[in-house]
Amino acid sequence: MSRSIIIIPARMASSRLPNKPLADIQGKPMIVRVMEQAQKANLGPVIVACCGSEIAAVVRQAGGIAIETDPDLPSGSDRIVEALRHYDPEGVYETVINLQGDLPTVDPHLIQASLAPLADPTIDIATLCCKIRDTNEVGNPNVVKIATSAWVEHGGIVISRGVYFSRLAIPANAQTHYHHIGIYTYRRAALERFVSLPPSYLETTEKLEQLRALEAGMRIGVVLVDGMPQSVDTPEDLARVCIAQPA
Repeated sequence: MSRSIIIIPARMASSRLPNKPLADIQGKPMIVRVMEQAQKANLGPVIVACCGSEIAAVVRQAGGIAIETDPDLPSGSDRIVEALRHYDPEGVYETVINLQGDLPTVDPHLIQASLAPLADPTIDIATLCCKIRDTNEVGNPNVVKIATSAWVEHGGIVISRGVYFSRLAIPANAQTHYHHIGIYTYRRAALERFVSLPPSYLETTEKLEQLRALEAGMRIGVVLVDGMPQSVDTPEDLARVCIAQPA
C-alpha cells in the first residue's frame, strides 16, 4: 500500500463562527481535537496546514506539526498542496487525505475507510457519503447531495463512483438520497493536477469544488458509511459538540 499523509487545512476566517479552529471544546481547541482524531487513524503523519501563527502555535503546543501557508491561497486544497510540498518535497507520500478542520468528533474509522476506493487504479480521488435519514435535509441547499453509480460491496465496504454533486436533491425521483461527507483522499498526482486546473463552470455555479475534478474527467470513488460526522459551523453546532464530547 502507498504511504499516506493526512493534512488538515485551517484558517481563522469564518463569518458564522469567528476564530473557529481555536474554539474551545471541553478544554481543547477544535483544531487539536481534529488532529487527535486523525492521529488515531494511524495512517501516517498528520499535518495542520494553517493560515496564521495563532493556529500554528496551538498545534505545536499540543505536540503536532503545523505548517504556515500563504494567507492569499484561494482554497483549502491549495493550502494542502503548499504544506505537502514543504513537508515532503521528495514525494515520499503518495496518498494525501484532506481532512476538514471542523470535524472534531470524526471517527478515525471513517478516515481509514476513505482509502478503500483507491484499490481501483482507475480512481483518482476518494470520498465518503451516508444515507440522508432526515427528509428536511433533502431540500436543504446547505446539505451537499451526491449521485452515484450502482453500489458494489468489496470485503464488507460498500463502494460506488461519484457521478455528480449538488445542493439540489439528486438524482430526481430517488428513493434514497446521500449526504456527501467532505473527506477527500487523493492520489498525489491527482491532487497536483486538481489544483493546477482553473475553477470550472459547474464548480462556480454550484459552489462545490469537487465538480472541477469531474469536469476534468477525474474519477471519484465513494464509500458508503453509517453516519455523518458532526461539523462545527455555528455557535449552536459548537454547543452540541461540547455536550457530546468527553473532557
